[in-house]
Formats: sequence, structure tokens, C-alpha cells
Amino acid sequence: MRGRLQDQSALFSYIRPEERIPAAHPLRKVRELVREVLKELSHSFGKLYSREGRPSIPPEQLLSALLLQVFYGIRSERQLMEQLNYNLLFRWFVGLSPDDPVWDPTVFTKNRDRLQQGDVFQKFMTKLIEHPRVKPLLSDEHFSVDGTLIEAWASHKSFKPKDDLDDSNGSDFHGQKRKNDTHRSTTDPEARLYRKADGREAKLSYMGHVVMENRNGLAVAGTVSEANGSAERRASEAMLKKKAKKSQCITVGADKAYDTSGHVTALRKMNITPHIAQNDSLTKTGKRRRSAIDARTTRHIGYRISQTCRAMAECIFGWGKQHGTMRKSKHRGVARVGTGFLLNLIAYNLIRLPKLIAA
Repeated sequence: MRGRLQDQSALFSYIRPEERIPAAHPLRKVRELVREVLKELSHSFGKLYSREGRPSIPPEQLLSALLLQVFYGIRSERQLMEQLNYNLLFRWFVGLSPDDPVWDPTVFTKNRDRLQQGDVFQKFMTKLIEHPRVKPLLSDEHFSVDGTLIEAWASHKSFKPKDDLDDSNGSDFHGQKRKNDTHRSTTDPEARLYRKADGREAKLSYMGHVVMENRNGLAVAGTVSEANGSAERRASEAMLKKKAKKSQCITVGADKAYDTSGHVTALRKMNITPHIAQNDSLTKTGKRRRSAIDARTTRHIGYRISQTCRAMAECIFGWGKQHGTMRKSKHRGVARVGTGFLLNLIAYNLIRLPKLIAA
């Protein structure tokens, strides 16, 4: 018998959102882990808010919504609020009932900046990797470091001379020599013009850096810096200094960009064994570079294992640029771009952790 179309919906619904989400949905385990970490951050949240005044967006719901934005590659907070308005799955994950009003996008953005000032995203990352069910999955001796370019939210037209008082739109720059020393973006002054390799186009970019443990390829630290030739080495030294142990030597795998005598010396002073790929290629003048890594390091089987494991760092960047929001930042400034980068690292870990914990 053919059913009849009824445009008039029921006035009331007696099914809870919890019952509408499939039992095997992958976000169930993720939501459980996120709630446990957020519960540990309750004391840190309390320090960011006054005891008086109007109640703000609960920080637990704010962080959950931002994670959804990365999980599903939603481009902006305005689109995120639109999804929260009608997507029952999103409401369930964040903790909104079907009748709760959705927040204004501007208010949501202001509250996100408050969490950024309180360094909440870094604390969330730390609490996640120290979780009792997550910590046994991580290696505390063997790590890898790598960097990637994050395209800035600024165009070439905004890259103008620092002393230029002309109000032109900047579209006529053909034949000009433009450098970071003499030019600056009027849209995002902290972005730098940088090319990934010789023969590639230069873009206004930031540089994201990650420290990955080698057991399961999970991100354990991350930061964002200005894009320049030495940023990868300086950022890795700063992050690895917190991981170094005075009583135990750790190893760090890296690609050829990290093969400099100064960087290798700095790592060894921190009791870190550098398992860095040897850069002994020919220069433009025909001379062969001299690697800072010699046979005393490369002869060991651990060096070859580190070189194999460090390739897993590309999976972190690949996921963040293909599925997350890492490819082109929607924010301006190192601090805000760094927040988005950390969220992508956290989301990558959360996507992989349920299966690793179950195994």
C-alpha cells in the first residue's frame, strides 16, 4: 500500500538524541574521550571566567564544536553554527538538546579567543596524551619532527613595500623584486613569502611544526612560526627540549632540512641522538655538501628504523590538509594560526585513538 505524504510534522518528539545516534558510530568513542579530558580541564576553565555577569558559552561545548569543525572540514564559524542548528549529530556531540538555541557566530568567535588567551588548546593536548588509556600507546624514547607550510589568509596583492604610501590595490607587481625584508602583507603582517622548493611558486605562508612519537605515529607537540629557512630547526629544538631527559637518551628522526652542524650539536647537548637524513647532495656550484651525521650514527639499526618511522609524520599533515582545516588558515597572526594547527593535531589523534585503544 502506498504511503501518503504528510508535510505537517509532529508537534512533539519522544526520542532522545542519544537513541538516534547509531551504537557503532565512530564519534561515540571520540566523544567519550573528549568528555574525560574536558572534565580534567574544569579547574583551568574556572580561572578564565569571572564569578559575576552573564553566563558565556560553556567552554566544554565550545571546544567540542571546534573539534567538529576540524573533523568535518567546516570552513567558518558561521557555517558551523548553521550545521549546529539542524544537524542532530552535531548537537548530540556538543551537548545541545534539540530545543536549545544556537549561538551567534560573533559571540562564538569572541569566546574562542578567550580560550586562546588562556592557552587552553595546549593544555587539552597535554591532558590528552597523558590520559591513562592513551599514555601506554606512546613512546617516550623515540620521536620524529617535521614541518609543513600553512597558506596564509592573504593574497599576493596585499604584499606591498613597507614604505609605500600608495593606495593602489597591489595588482601590478610584475617585474618587481619582492622580499620579506622590504615588503609586508597589509592583510596579515605576520605572514611571510616563502617557497617550498626551488622552481615552486612563493606564497604567503606560516610554518607548522610537529613532534611525533614513533610507536603509533601520534602527535605529542606542535607549534606554528614564521616561514623562513631556519624555522624548522629552531622550533624542533624548543619542542624537543621539553621532551629531553637528563637520565635517558632519546632519538629524533628528521629529514635533510635538519642536517646542519649547529642543529646536530644543539640536540646532542640536550642528550638527544639525532637520526637525521644525510644531506650530502651537490650544491648549485657543483660542490658536495658535508653531512653533520656520520657513520657512527648511520651504522646502527635504530637509525634505519627512525628513518622509516619519520614518514608517518606526513600522514598527520596529509590528514589535516585533506580532511581538516590545515591547508589554508582562516585566521591571521601566528597565535591564531597556531591555535588552528593545534586543533588539527588534536583531531588527528582523536580520530585514530579509538581503534588503537581497542586493539
